[in-house]
Amino acid sequence: MSAPRTGRGARRLLLGSLAAVLAITAGNGGTVAAAPSDQGATGLREVMFVGNNWDGTADVIRSTGDFRRIGRLNVIPDREQRMWEIGLNPVKLAYFLGIRQGPGEGHDQFVDDMYATPDGSAMVVSRPSFADVVSLDLRTGAINWRFPVSGFRSDHMAVSPDGTRVAVSASTSNTVHVLDIVTGEEVGSFTTGDKPHENVFSADGRHLWNMSIGEVTTALDEPWLDWTKGDRRITVVDARTFEPVRVVDMRARLDAFGRKDLSDAVRPVAFTPDESTLYFQVSFFNGFVEYDVAADRITRVKELPENAATDPNRTTWVNDSRHHGMSMSPDGKRLCVAGTMDDYATVVDRATLQEGPLVEASKPYWATVSGDGRSCVISESGADRVTAIDFATGRKIATVAVGDHPQRVRLARIPADWSGPSTGSSNGPSAG
Repeated sequence: MSAPRTGRGARRLLLGSLAAVLAITAGNGGTVAAAPSDQGATGLREVMFVGNNWDGTADVIRSTGDFRRIGRLNVIPDREQRMWEIGLNPVKLAYFLGIRQGPGEGHDQFVDDMYATPDGSAMVVSRPSFADVVSLDLRTGAINWRFPVSGFRSDHMAVSPDGTRVAVSASTSNTVHVLDIVTGEEVGSFTTGDKPHENVFSADGRHLWNMSIGEVTTALDEPWLDWTKGDRRITVVDARTFEPVRVVDMRARLDAFGRKDLSDAVRPVAFTPDESTLYFQVSFFNGFVEYDVAADRITRVKELPENAATDPNRTTWVNDSRHHGMSMSPDGKRLCVAGTMDDYATVVDRATLQEGPLVEASKPYWATVSGDGRSCVISESGADRVTAIDFATGRKIATVAVGDHPQRVRLARIPADWSGPSTGSSNGPSAG
């Protein structure tokens, strides 16, 4: 990507682009981060991909009902080759071991995020410890293509509404790469703040939002040391040119709201269906923030209950998280929140911000929406299972066992008759 423009011309461009994105997000009636449409596709069924980060596998489960497991894919079939390459490069080896001891909590991180190609033939996976993105043939388990990201670690991804492009955060190079999901070729990239994390396409596909979270692996976690965490901001780019149209530093917005005590590291987010309001979690906080996109200001902050058993030492919280994972019901009336370090999940009424029952869960790390829109689906990374919670009642309705340390859960469409790769082992090697 070309360097940002400077001077009056750049200011006019930025202001004009900002006005455009505000008008679009305020008036759009779509839903962000929906699964790619299968309109016109035949022989596909909707499922959920569950990434077992420490295991190096991805489970495929039903997207509704009992969420039964359908099959499992080894996402690191090339592990021996990758480890050989890493072992021959002292710098890569240092980062590989750093990931294991830092964000990996003593484990290698083999799968962070996953999506399906539009025709359902392949799973595209980001693999943090291998600093890449690969496409895996769902029939054979073989690698179709591999894209090494810049730097030494890949992270969260997002797929465009039409399913043709996938964006991936390269967390050590402050870059987001956007790839053709079928070929793996890079179609563009842009610069972010420190440690880019979540990516979200707008429902019309015109804009791409990235949230950078700064340094989350140090022990400098006390509020007065917040300045050591780096440059944290939301970067919004034009999804065709990858030029920035908006940059939001939540520090000023939080201060204006009277919450100087909160970190400005924006973690998982959830937009309302019309994209006029953004809800987001921040580091160290057991709750979330409500942000008016058009007015560019914070409107409410919700603090959720603390678990008395949670260690109050902030340095023990995983990667600066307190709560990590949010999703919204399709009608926009309810939020589902994963209370990661407090070991629960809960459904919150969006109008009143009143939480429902606290559903006990073991280190829930992500929250998404079931295929029929009736349930919130969380990954319980501490118990190696996925649990569905009814949006209407806030009660648990189903639980299914998966692999080691499930994190991201994504809707996908795959061949209706798929039950696992036809050749080779479908089980990945044990982590460690």
